[in-house]
Amino acid sequence: MAYLDRQRASKLMAQAHLEGLIFFSPENFLYATGVSSGVATMWRKAGAVAVFVPADPNTAETAVVSDLFVQSFKDSSHIKDVRESPIWVESNNLDGYDPIEDPQVLIRSLKQNAERNVAFTRPTTFDPRICFKHLADAISESGLNKANIGFEASAVSIREFSELKTNLSNVNLIDGTDVIDRLKMVKSAAEVKNLRLAVEIAESGLCAVREAISPEITRDALAAVWTNAINRHPKSNNLSGAWEYISVGPNPWVGGRPAKSGDLIKVDVGCRVNGYTSDSARTFVLGQPNKLQEQIFEALLTGFNAGTKMLSPGVPLSEVHHVTQNAIRNAGFPHYTRGHFGHGLGAGLGSEEWPFIAADATSGFEPGMVVAFECPWYINGVGGLIIENQVLITESGHEMMNALPLGLVSVAVS
Repeated sequence: MAYLDRQRASKLMAQAHLEGLIFFSPENFLYATGVSSGVATMWRKAGAVAVFVPADPNTAETAVVSDLFVQSFKDSSHIKDVRESPIWVESNNLDGYDPIEDPQVLIRSLKQNAERNVAFTRPTTFDPRICFKHLADAISESGLNKANIGFEASAVSIREFSELKTNLSNVNLIDGTDVIDRLKMVKSAAEVKNLRLAVEIAESGLCAVREAISPEITRDALAAVWTNAINRHPKSNNLSGAWEYISVGPNPWVGGRPAKSGDLIKVDVGCRVNGYTSDSARTFVLGQPNKLQEQIFEALLTGFNAGTKMLSPGVPLSEVHHVTQNAIRNAGFPHYTRGHFGHGLGAGLGSEEWPFIAADATSGFEPGMVVAFECPWYINGVGGLIIENQVLITESGHEMMNALPLGLVSVAVS
């Protein structure tokens, strides 16, 4: 299933004076086509695959696909204009062959069916010039010669851009990264479904970690509890990955010592469903917190509650940053500062993607955005403290997608 909204894409391209967008990264190939990009994107070099999306939503998209995956792509994607780019893997089709037939006859037939010319050879990995030429042809056939075409510049190196520009000399190439970011900022119902399931599975693992906290348990042991729990979830077959940042004790960055009474346990975790990652976190303490731990956590919770009230359509992200930081400062920590208090969620490389709830943010919240809203503080000698929820922005406000309570949880020392 493709997640790209052609109507929203058309509107954003019109605002940027673009007649089309080209996607190169494997994440955005999946976003635009609904199909995995295949093995040739493992090096993250532009030109293994690509998707051209015209601004006119009535004009069909074009996908450039590795020849090894063409048939499976056609079987799975809504895109009908599919152009092949050969990769290093030799692959042919002999479905239904007669095993009694002479092997040489079979092989000659295979080559004929593949319609290869005598000079055909496979590249070491892939040849980006073939991909770029397909894009130039598709754009020309769409009547867009000399048009402004945005491209995913963040996925193209300087060396690759030189080749891209040479092969797409029929258009004006313009950095379309900001347009792509804004396009992906608002999630479709299918994307929200992925993120909702991801946080549900993650919270099952977070609960298991909470139950496993005990004297002398290590960070690595808790990480193993997390992994085992999410893999036991009834819907774990939907997982495409997971990550964790768990810390135990006064050093919030390393494995640290086995848990002692009074230690903080920070659990910042996420699960991936169809590539879409959740992100949420809670803080626990083994036994009773001391006064400093209590005061810091209460300040973070004050900031979290103040910022939460602002999570609504039309509110500038920068204003949420301002309100949240000031609330923490006014709660007794006037020098506290943080670059951002959250970020978009999606199918990027890491657990954070644009936009950020930051002082210099220029956008506002829109319905359909899914963000992680967080108030962390990591202090060597004290430990890691964090409150983080996954939030869906709705037409009238927001929905917290987490079910667990926010407070600092004291785990009894047995």
